[in-house]
Order: sequence, then structure tokens, then C-alpha cells
Amino acid sequence: VQLQASGGGSVQPGGSLRLSCAASGSISTINNMGWYRQVPGKQRELVAIITSGRSTNYADSVNGRFTISRDNAKKMVFLQMNSLKPEDTAVYYCNANIIVHGSIWSVAYWGQGTQVTVSS
Repeated sequence: VQLQASGGGSVQPGGSLRLSCAASGSISTINNMGWYRQVPGKQRELVAIITSGRSTNYADSVNGRFTISRDNAKKMVFLQMNSLKPEDTAVYYCNANIIVHGSIWSVAYWGQGTQVTVSS
């Protein structure tokens, strides 16, 4: 199983970016999917999470600015980021809890990370 993230980049404060993450491999079921971010010297923190039923939860710092969504048929998760602030600068990682074919266990997988830089 692999998660491939894309869509990071540099943007000015107030701008927008859309992150995408695609899961591939011998996948039976994808449960929760989410986005996390990390800056040097700090712990990785949850940004947003979406369940298989599309219930969502957001960090207080991004609530109202970011929107997480998923396409179950394409095995993808997205993060629309609006009104970006310099403090949103971080490496963003996608995460998915996946059951592979032939297994009953859900395992957490991570994407490779994509850099988001918000600066004037």
C-alpha cells in the first residue's frame, strides 16, 4: 500500500492551496483518512480527519478555513486550504487507516509529505 500526496507549494498569506492524496495497492477497506502537519522541532499535529461516512473533525487553528473531503471510488483524500496564514507553513502528511485484502486488521499508512509555505 502506498499513499502519494501532492499539491503543496508556496503561496502568499490569504491564498489557497489544495492538497491531494491517492492510496494504491491491494486495498480492501479504507477507514479514517486525514491530514497532519509538522514543523521542525515540533510534534506532528492533526489538521483534519474524515471518516468513511464523511464525518469530519478539524483542529481549532484551521476550522473554518480548511475543508477535508474524500473520493472513496478513487481512494483519494483532499484538503482545501483557504485564507492561509504564515503559521500554516509546515510539511503536510496524509494518513489513512487501511485494511488490505486477506487481512482483518486496520493499519495506519502515511504519505511522503508535501511542503506548504505561506510567506509574503
